[in-house]
Amino acid sequence: MAQKRYCIKTETMAEIAKALGHPARISIMRFLAKRNTCYFGAIHEELPITKATVSQHLAALKKAGLIQGEIETPKVRYCINRENWDYARELFADFFDTQLCDKEDCCEKP
Repeated sequence: MAQKRYCIKTETMAEIAKALGHPARISIMRFLAKRNTCYFGAIHEELPITKATVSQHLAALKKAGLIQGEIETPKVRYCINRENWDYARELFADFFDTQLCDKEDCCEKP
């Protein structure tokens, strides 16, 4: 039996949600959203975690397409991937705009 796949929008949304599933990553996104670009050192100074841990969180955000990095030897400059930011906003807006059932308490037994 073939495994049923979810639609691409659902899979993308889940990937983005997973990437944002840690407070440090949300903090990084908020920090970067207030700037045009930012170097790794400034991001590290903002967070109460080690450089190695910051790198892991940046890699997760980059893998999900939420940020992009540009190497300027010996530094790496990061910024929000604006196209994917807008797409993520659209996906989550559509999700949270889903009409709920009409019943007062949907969990009541029939």
